[in-house]
Amino acid sequence: MSTRAFFEVNDIHAYYGESYIVQGVSFSLNEGEVLALLGRNGAGKTSTLRALAQIGSPALHKGEVWLDGQPLHTMKSFEASQAGLGLVPEDRRIIGGLTVHQNLELAQIAEPKGWSIERLYEHFPRLAERRKQDAVTMSGGEQQMLSVARALARNMKILLLDEPYEGLAPVIVQEIEKIVRQIRDEGITTIIVEQNAVAALKLSDRAVIMDTGEVAFDGSAAEVLNDEALRHQYLAI
Repeated sequence: MSTRAFFEVNDIHAYYGESYIVQGVSFSLNEGEVLALLGRNGAGKTSTLRALAQIGSPALHKGEVWLDGQPLHTMKSFEASQAGLGLVPEDRRIIGGLTVHQNLELAQIAEPKGWSIERLYEHFPRLAERRKQDAVTMSGGEQQMLSVARALARNMKILLLDEPYEGLAPVIVQEIEKIVRQIRDEGITTIIVEQNAVAALKLSDRAVIMDTGEVAFDGSAAEVLNDEALRHQYLAI
Protein backbone atom coordinates (compact mmCIF):
# COMPACT_ATOMS: atom_id res chain seq x y z
CA MET A 1 0.00 0.00 0.00
CA SER A 2 1.46 3.35 -1.06
CA THR A 3 1.88 6.14 1.48
CA ARG A 4 0.98 9.64 0.37
CA ALA A 5 3.11 12.66 1.08
CA PHE A 6 1.71 15.19 3.56
CA PHE A 7 0.74 17.44 0.63
CA GLU A 8 0.50 15.89 -2.78
CA VAL A 9 -0.45 17.47 -6.11
CA ASN A 10 -1.04 14.94 -8.87
CA ASP A 11 -1.34 16.02 -12.51
CA ILE A 12 -3.63 19.02 -12.00
CA HIS A 13 -5.06 20.94 -14.96
CA ALA A 14 -6.95 24.25 -14.84
CA TYR A 15 -8.54 26.64 -17.32
CA TYR A 16 -9.55 30.30 -17.48
CA GLY A 17 -12.44 29.94 -19.89
CA GLU A 18 -10.87 28.33 -22.95
CA SER A 19 -7.32 29.23 -21.90
CA TYR A 20 -5.33 26.22 -20.69
CA ILE A 21 -3.38 27.75 -17.78
CA VAL A 22 -2.19 24.90 -15.53
CA GLN A 23 -0.99 21.96 -17.59
CA GLY A 24 -0.35 18.77 -15.64
CA VAL A 25 1.39 20.16 -12.55
CA SER A 26 2.62 17.64 -9.97
CA PHE A 27 4.74 18.00 -6.82
CA SER A 28 4.68 16.94 -3.18
CA LEU A 29 5.74 18.30 0.20
CA ASN A 30 6.57 16.76 3.53
CA GLU A 31 5.02 18.24 6.66
CA GLY A 32 6.86 21.39 7.73
CA GLU A 33 8.60 21.97 4.39
CA VAL A 34 8.59 25.36 2.67
CA LEU A 35 8.30 25.45 -1.13
CA ALA A 36 9.13 28.38 -3.40
CA LEU A 37 6.83 28.20 -6.45
CA LEU A 38 8.63 30.30 -9.04
CA GLY A 39 8.52 31.34 -12.69
CA ARG A 40 8.24 34.33 -14.98
CA ASN A 41 5.06 36.41 -15.18
CA GLY A 42 2.33 34.35 -16.78
CA ALA A 43 3.94 31.01 -15.95
CA GLY A 44 0.85 29.87 -14.04
CA LYS A 45 1.99 30.21 -10.43
CA THR A 46 -0.98 32.15 -9.02
CA SER A 47 -3.38 30.08 -11.10
CA THR A 48 -1.91 26.96 -9.53
CA LEU A 49 -2.50 28.32 -6.02
CA ARG A 50 -6.09 29.26 -6.89
CA ALA A 51 -6.73 25.82 -8.34
CA LEU A 52 -5.30 24.17 -5.20
CA ALA A 53 -7.57 26.29 -3.01
CA GLN A 54 -10.62 25.53 -5.18
CA ILE A 55 -11.67 29.18 -5.16
CA GLY A 56 -13.39 29.15 -8.53
CA SER A 57 -11.30 30.60 -11.31
CA PRO A 58 -9.30 29.02 -12.78
CA ALA A 59 -11.38 25.92 -12.14
CA LEU A 60 -9.61 22.68 -11.32
CA HIS A 61 -10.52 20.60 -14.37
CA LYS A 62 -8.58 17.41 -13.68
CA GLY A 63 -6.13 15.95 -11.18
CA GLU A 64 -5.87 15.28 -7.46
CA VAL A 65 -4.80 17.34 -4.45
CA TRP A 66 -4.26 15.55 -1.13
CA LEU A 67 -3.59 17.20 2.24
CA ASP A 68 -2.78 14.93 5.16
CA GLY A 69 -4.76 12.13 3.53
CA GLN A 70 -7.76 14.35 2.67
CA PRO A 71 -8.87 14.74 -0.98
CA LEU A 72 -9.08 18.51 -1.48
CA HIS A 73 -9.95 18.02 -5.16
CA THR A 74 -13.39 16.75 -4.14
CA MET A 75 -14.10 19.77 -1.92
CA LYS A 76 -15.46 23.27 -2.29
CA SER A 77 -13.26 26.17 -1.20
CA PHE A 78 -14.76 26.47 2.30
CA GLU A 79 -14.36 22.74 2.80
CA ALA A 80 -10.70 22.89 1.72
CA SER A 81 -10.22 25.72 4.22
CA GLN A 82 -11.83 23.65 6.98
CA ALA A 83 -9.53 20.77 6.01
CA GLY A 84 -6.53 23.00 6.72
CA LEU A 85 -5.60 24.87 3.54
CA GLY A 86 -5.10 28.61 3.94
CA LEU A 87 -4.64 30.97 0.98
CA VAL A 88 -3.29 34.49 1.49
CA PRO A 89 -4.15 36.10 -1.88
CA GLU A 90 -2.23 38.92 -3.48
CA ASP A 91 -5.21 41.30 -3.11
CA ARG A 92 -5.37 40.51 0.68
CA ARG A 93 -9.20 40.77 0.86
CA ILE A 94 -9.33 42.77 4.07
CA ILE A 95 -12.91 43.41 5.20
CA GLY A 96 -13.66 47.12 5.25
CA GLY A 97 -15.73 48.65 8.03
CA LEU A 98 -14.25 46.22 10.56
CA THR A 99 -11.35 46.82 12.91
CA VAL A 100 -8.22 44.70 12.91
CA HIS A 101 -9.53 42.84 15.95
CA GLN A 102 -12.91 42.23 14.34
CA ASN A 103 -11.24 40.84 11.20
CA LEU A 104 -9.39 38.34 13.39
CA GLU A 105 -12.51 37.47 15.38
CA LEU A 106 -14.41 36.83 12.15
CA ALA A 107 -11.68 34.44 11.00
CA GLN A 108 -12.28 32.37 14.12
CA ILE A 109 -16.07 32.06 13.90
CA ALA A 110 -15.96 28.66 12.22
CA GLU A 111 -14.27 25.58 13.63
CA PRO A 112 -11.55 24.41 13.73
CA LYS A 113 -9.76 27.40 15.23
CA GLY A 114 -6.03 27.97 14.94
CA TRP A 115 -3.81 30.41 16.80
CA SER A 116 -5.55 32.45 19.47
CA ILE A 117 -5.86 36.18 18.91
CA GLU A 118 -3.54 36.76 21.87
CA ARG A 119 -0.89 34.56 20.24
CA LEU A 120 -1.34 36.35 16.92
CA TYR A 121 -0.76 39.70 18.62
CA GLU A 122 2.45 38.33 20.12
CA HIS A 123 3.72 37.39 16.64
CA PHE A 124 2.28 40.53 15.00
CA PRO A 125 2.86 43.36 17.52
CA ARG A 126 2.07 45.97 14.86
CA LEU A 127 -1.44 44.53 14.59
CA ALA A 128 -1.80 44.64 18.37
CA GLU A 129 -1.01 48.36 18.23
CA ARG A 130 -3.74 48.85 15.59
CA ARG A 131 -6.34 46.45 16.93
CA LYS A 132 -9.04 49.16 17.11
CA GLN A 133 -8.21 50.70 13.71
CA ASP A 134 -10.40 50.20 10.62
CA ALA A 135 -8.37 47.52 8.86
CA VAL A 136 -8.60 49.01 5.36
CA THR A 137 -7.04 52.28 6.54
CA MET A 138 -3.76 50.54 7.40
CA SER A 139 -0.73 50.54 5.11
CA GLY A 140 -0.26 47.81 2.51
CA GLY A 141 2.33 46.06 4.64
CA GLU A 142 0.10 46.10 7.70
CA GLN A 143 -2.79 44.73 5.65
CA GLN A 144 -0.49 41.94 4.44
CA MET A 145 0.32 41.11 8.05
CA LEU A 146 -3.39 40.99 8.85
CA SER A 147 -4.07 38.74 5.87
CA VAL A 148 -1.43 36.26 7.08
CA ALA A 149 -2.68 36.50 10.67
CA ARG A 150 -6.26 35.78 9.55
CA ALA A 151 -5.08 32.59 7.85
CA LEU A 152 -3.26 31.49 11.01
CA ALA A 153 -6.40 32.18 13.04
CA ARG A 154 -7.82 29.08 11.33
CA ASN A 155 -6.34 25.65 12.00
CA MET A 156 -4.01 25.67 9.00
CA LYS A 157 -2.02 22.64 7.90
CA ILE A 158 -0.64 24.34 4.79
CA LEU A 159 -0.34 28.05 4.03
CA LEU A 160 -0.29 29.40 0.46
CA LEU A 161 1.28 32.87 0.19
CA ASP A 162 0.69 34.67 -3.11
CA GLU A 163 3.17 37.52 -3.70
CA PRO A 164 3.56 38.45 -0.01
CA TYR A 165 6.12 41.20 -0.81
CA GLU A 166 4.25 42.76 -3.75
CA GLY A 167 4.25 46.57 -3.63
CA LEU A 168 5.83 46.82 -0.19
CA ALA A 169 8.72 49.03 0.87
CA PRO A 170 11.99 47.18 1.63
CA VAL A 171 11.72 47.82 5.38
CA ILE A 172 8.23 46.26 5.41
CA VAL A 173 9.43 43.34 3.28
CA GLN A 174 11.96 42.61 6.02
CA GLU A 175 9.15 42.49 8.57
CA ILE A 176 7.07 40.14 6.40
CA GLU A 177 10.15 37.94 5.88
CA LYS A 178 10.61 37.75 9.65
CA ILE A 179 7.00 36.62 10.02
CA VAL A 180 7.40 33.99 7.30
CA ARG A 181 10.49 32.67 9.10
CA GLN A 182 8.48 32.44 12.32
CA ILE A 183 5.78 30.50 10.48
CA ARG A 184 8.44 28.17 9.05
CA ASP A 185 9.96 27.69 12.50
CA GLU A 186 6.52 26.76 13.83
CA GLY A 187 6.60 23.82 11.39
CA ILE A 188 3.73 25.02 9.18
CA THR A 189 3.98 23.67 5.65
CA THR A 190 4.11 26.66 3.29
CA ILE A 191 4.09 27.45 -0.43
CA ILE A 192 5.38 30.89 -1.44
CA VAL A 193 4.73 32.44 -4.85
CA GLU A 194 7.00 35.47 -5.14
CA GLN A 195 8.61 37.49 -7.94
CA ASN A 196 11.54 38.18 -5.61
CA ALA A 197 12.83 34.67 -6.27
CA VAL A 198 16.05 34.94 -4.28
CA ALA A 199 14.22 36.09 -1.16
CA ALA A 200 11.72 33.23 -1.49
CA LEU A 201 14.46 30.66 -2.10
CA LYS A 202 16.36 31.73 1.01
CA LEU A 203 13.26 30.97 3.08
CA SER A 204 12.54 27.65 1.38
CA ASP A 205 13.61 24.02 1.48
CA ARG A 206 12.31 23.16 -1.96
CA ALA A 207 11.67 24.89 -5.26
CA VAL A 208 9.34 24.26 -8.17
CA ILE A 209 9.83 26.40 -11.27
CA MET A 210 6.94 26.72 -13.71
CA ASP A 211 7.17 27.62 -17.37
CA THR A 212 4.05 28.16 -19.52
CA GLY A 213 1.82 26.20 -17.17
CA GLU A 214 4.12 23.22 -16.65
CA VAL A 215 6.76 22.20 -14.10
CA ALA A 216 10.20 22.88 -15.55
CA PHE A 217 12.18 22.14 -12.36
CA ASP A 218 11.48 20.37 -9.07
CA GLY A 219 14.30 20.16 -6.55
CA SER A 220 15.97 21.85 -3.62
CA ALA A 221 16.02 25.61 -3.15
CA ALA A 222 19.80 25.40 -2.77
CA GLU A 223 20.10 23.92 -6.27
CA VAL A 224 18.38 26.93 -7.79
CA LEU A 225 20.40 29.41 -5.73
CA ASN A 226 23.61 27.72 -6.86
CA ASP A 227 22.71 27.26 -10.55
CA GLU A 228 23.09 30.56 -12.39
CA ALA A 229 22.19 29.05 -15.76
CA LEU A 230 18.93 27.64 -14.40
CA ARG A 231 17.97 30.95 -12.81
CA HIS A 232 18.75 32.84 -16.01
CA GLN A 233 16.79 30.43 -18.19
CA TYR A 234 13.58 30.37 -16.18
CA LEU A 235 13.70 33.35 -13.82
CA ALA A 236 15.81 35.90 -15.74
CA ILE A 237 18.04 36.51 -12.70
